[in-house]
Amino acid sequence: MRYRQMFASIAAAAVVAAVAACGPGPAEKANGEVKLQMVESLTNPTRTALLKKLIGDFEAKNSGIKVQLISPPTNQADQKIQQMLQSGKGVDVLEVRDTTVGPFSTNKWIYDMAPELKGWDGLSALTENALKVTQQGGKSYMVPYGFYGLSLFYRKDLVQQAGFSGPPKSWSELVEQAKKINDPAKNRYGYSFRGGLGAGGNAVAIISGYVIDELNHDNAFKLTNGKTIFSSPKAVDALNLYLDLFKNASPKSSVSWGYPEMVQGFTSGTTGFLLQDPEVIATVKESKTIKEDQWGTAPLPVGPTGKAAQPLANAGWGVAQGSEHKAEAVKLVKFLTSGDAAMTFSKENSLVPILKSAADDPYFKDGPWASYVAMNSSPDTYIVVTQPRGVPWSTEWGNKSDADVQKLITGKAQPADILKGWDDYWTQKWAGK
Repeated sequence: MRYRQMFASIAAAAVVAAVAACGPGPAEKANGEVKLQMVESLTNPTRTALLKKLIGDFEAKNSGIKVQLISPPTNQADQKIQQMLQSGKGVDVLEVRDTTVGPFSTNKWIYDMAPELKGWDGLSALTENALKVTQQGGKSYMVPYGFYGLSLFYRKDLVQQAGFSGPPKSWSELVEQAKKINDPAKNRYGYSFRGGLGAGGNAVAIISGYVIDELNHDNAFKLTNGKTIFSSPKAVDALNLYLDLFKNASPKSSVSWGYPEMVQGFTSGTTGFLLQDPEVIATVKESKTIKEDQWGTAPLPVGPTGKAAQPLANAGWGVAQGSEHKAEAVKLVKFLTSGDAAMTFSKENSLVPILKSAADDPYFKDGPWASYVAMNSSPDTYIVVTQPRGVPWSTEWGNKSDADVQKLITGKAQPADILKGWDDYWTQKWAGK
């Protein structure tokens, strides 16, 4: 984490400089063509190749527009995008997530597409959840390309070898099975722990499952009594169990694992369990180490009362306020979030789809997607909640929670200390302090 923070601003500045130096910028035209620069943030090779293919399809249908895709490493991408937005140049279309839309829009770095989307037939094709994300408070700072919902990826063979008849249903069962699978001498570990970038999010997942009966579904960082979820004694129990999962069932190197490393831990055959979004389905399918019959997905582990909180995170495409080709940029956003392009991106990137028509597609009802179908068909057990991801301080919170999880798993702080700090943080933010 400390290295990421140290080099982030340097790397971001380098990207801006490189973009500025590469020929006609986004505000220029070459040979009558409009050149758009598009930047993604959740970069991985498979996904980047898919985006380039879809961009090629867009260019073929729009001969006067060329698109350059910029794909920074995931761990540095958000800070690079912020640097580019602050400079007011170097980006036309960008990846916007529920964790970045708040600060990006508050700082007036991204464009409100509502006027251009009015009357667009693509709106009527969106699911109810996708439409809500697109039209928030009368503004349209992004159109989602899909939703992320956590499920448990697991090794069927390792679970069976450890003496269990099936995957764990609860967090406590997960820890039990992960410990049984764990065997460092064989370079085999129970769980792909997220100790680096994004670590706070997985910690919140287990806490939410423990306080689910008192959870405010519309603001999942609050209890129904108005206090934060971090103030509950049950949150201490949750973090203690989570710490046990790290200490006794995870690789020591996972102290710094972010998204790419934890996924690699599972796809390389090193770990038995991985808590991740459906996007990873496509990546696991490409693994040369794990065979198709060796892995599967299971619903999100439940807490002590047999329920789980399922936040449907989202991400999409938006347009930079500094773009001088907003009409063409919006056209690209519309293309990527409608019709065949949207469905292809959902399938090949393994996302909960944004189009209503996906409900009739067999692809989303079978195989690894079965866990998501099971969760959707049991709304009283897997309760959909809304986390405050769009607040202006979401980036600040992400950095703080990641750093605090580092303190927890390296023994520099106890669960009660971490939770007291998180409780104070959110209480003060909601009070406007």
